[in-house]
Amino acid sequence: MSDITRRLAMTAALGAPALLGQSPNDTVRVAVIGLGTRGSHLLRQLADMPGVKVVALCDLDESRLAAAKQTAPGAETGTDFRRLIDRSQDIDAFVIATPVDTHKMIAIAALESGKHVYCEKPMSNTPEDVRVMVLAARSAKGIFQSGFQLRHDPNRRAAMDFVHSGAMGRVLFLQGYRHTGDLPRETAWYFDRARSGDNIVEQACHIIDLMVWAVDQPPLRAFGSGGINLYKDEPPGRTTMDNYAVIYEFPGDVRFEFSHIYFDPPGFSGIKERVYCANGAIDLQTATWMERGKKGAIKLDVPDPGKSADYRSLAVFIDNARARRTPLNNAESAARSTLVAMMGRKAIYEKRIVTWREMQG
Repeated sequence: MSDITRRLAMTAALGAPALLGQSPNDTVRVAVIGLGTRGSHLLRQLADMPGVKVVALCDLDESRLAAAKQTAPGAETGTDFRRLIDRSQDIDAFVIATPVDTHKMIAIAALESGKHVYCEKPMSNTPEDVRVMVLAARSAKGIFQSGFQLRHDPNRRAAMDFVHSGAMGRVLFLQGYRHTGDLPRETAWYFDRARSGDNIVEQACHIIDLMVWAVDQPPLRAFGSGGINLYKDEPPGRTTMDNYAVIYEFPGDVRFEFSHIYFDPPGFSGIKERVYCANGAIDLQTATWMERGKKGAIKLDVPDPGKSADYRSLAVFIDNARARRTPLNNAESAARSTLVAMMGRKAIYEKRIVTWREMQG
C-alpha cells in the first residue's frame, strides 16, 4: 500500500459519519406527507428506525393511505396537509415527498408550525421558490433537511472525504452520466416540466449535488443542448426531455461534463459519478480509485456500509432534529445544487451560455 493510499484510508476512517444511537425514551413523532412511490419507500425506512414513531399519514389518494396504513397501522390518516399541520401538537417532524411543484407550499407551512422538516429533492421547480424556501428555513424554529440522500451513502461519503482531504491533489475534472430507461409512465407529473422542473432538476440534481459538493462552490457558467428525440408525445403531452448534455465551468478552470438519456438499453451504460484529481481519479459510486501512472483500482475502506443512503439520510435527520444540528444537506446547500441544475436547464432551453450570477435573483 502506498503512502497516499494509507493517508486516504485514515481519512475515510476518521471522516465518514456513523449513525448516532437512538434512545427509546426520546421518540421522535413523524408525519409523512405524500405516499407515492418515493414517500412509501421513505415510510418503510422510518417504520424500521429505532426511536421513531410514524403518527400521521397524508395523501390525496385514499388507496395510497390504505396501503400506507399497513406499514404504520397506528398512524392517523388524512387527505389535507393543512389540517394535519394545523393540529400538529403531537408531531415533531414532517417528511415531505410530494410532487416538486408543491414543495414550497407544504414545506413553508410545516416550518412555520415550528416543526422539523425533511423535504425531498429538489427544493422546488423555480429559482424564486427556492429562494423563498431558504428564507423560511433560516427563520424557522425547526431544522430543514433536503432529500439529497446520496451525501449519506457510505461509498460516496467515503470517496468524497478522500477528495476533500487533499491527498488526491486538486480537482481537475468532473464527469457524470445517467443513462437509463424511461421514468415510470404511471406517474404523470414526471413528464410535465412545469411540475417537475424537467429531468435535469428532478432527477439529475442528485449527481449535480455531488459534484457541486466535490468542488464546494457553484459553477461560473453552463451551456448545453437537449430535447425529445425518441419519446415524442410519450406519454401523451410529454414536455420533459429524453436526452440532453450540459457542461459546467467552475472556478480554477474545472469542468463538469454531464449527460442524461432515457433510451439506454438495459445494462448498457447505467450511472457514473467520477472525480479526476491531480494524483488520480475516483469513482464515487464504488469508492474505488486509481493513482495516476499506476495500474489497478483500489477499493477504499468504507465505514458502516450496511444501511442504504435513504435510511442513513433519514436517520441523520432524526438525530439532527434531536440535537437541533445543521444538516449536511441543509437549505443553503440544497438551494445551491438545485439552482445549479436550473442553470443547466436554462442554458439548454435558451441555447446559450448562462452564468451563475443570473441565478442569484
